Amino acid sequence: MSSVVAATTPARVRPKPRKAAPPPSTRLQITSRVLAAVFGGYLLAALGAMLMARGLPINRTEATTAATLFCFVSYTCAVLWAFAARTVARAWVGIAAPAALIYVLLLLTQGAAK
Repeated sequence: MSSVVAATTPARVRPKPRKAAPPPSTRLQITSRVLAAVFGGYLLAALGAMLMARGLPINRTEATTAATLFCFVSYTCAVLWAFAARTVARAWVGIAAPAALIYVLLLLTQGAAK
């Protein structure tokens, strides 16, 4: 009878050891990439949409609609870039440099607006 009891009682299972939390530097890098993706990507997409809406040679409503559609694509690409870049600095530069260039183009074309 004791062999039946021994066979039906579960063996004592050892809990798996917990993995150590990632170091703070890794957490900061991930946080920085998230910030670059969310805020930098939004800035890049918004500036690109403004430049495109202003520069397309079609009526204002269609230009705004086309620029908004472009905005969705450019924001997605910026988010992908923020996490695909090899380093955090490259992620920020890859988003901030085009945004700065687009901003300068917007300032240059401000007087030429319809």
